[in-house]
Amino acid sequence: MPARTTGLGRRPQRERGSATAEIAVALPALVVVMTLLLWVVAAVGAQMRCTDAARIGARAVARGEPRAAAVAAARRAAPSGASVTVRVSGGLVRVTVEAELTPEVGSVGALPHWQVRARAATPQEPR
Repeated sequence: MPARTTGLGRRPQRERGSATAEIAVALPALVVVMTLLLWVVAAVGAQMRCTDAARIGARAVARGEPRAAAVAAARRAAPSGASVTVRVSGGLVRVTVEAELTPEVGSVGALPHWQVRARAATPQEPR
C-alpha cells in the first residue's frame, strides 16, 4: 500500500516534521562552528594588535624616546592586559608584546586560552 500523501500530493504523511528534526540537529552544530569562527577571528585580531604594538614600541625606542613613553605607546596599541618587554643591545632595539586571549565571560568555557606573542626589532637611530 503506498504512503498517503498530504493535500498537495507531494510529501508522504510519514515524513511530516522531518525538516524540523533536521534543523534541531543542525542548529547546535552551526552555533558551535560560529563560536569557533568568532574565536579564531578574535585570535587573529589579537595577534595583529600585538604585532602593531611591538613595531610601535621598537620604533619609539629607536628614535630615542624614553622607554616609559615607548612602553606606554605599545600598551595602548596592544590588547588589554598585554605585557611589553624592551631590550636594547648591539645597536638593535627588540620589543616583545605578549597577551593571553581568553574566552569572554559568559561564553563557551570549552574554548582554550591562547597566548599570542609578537616581536619587532629595529636598529637604533644615531642621535
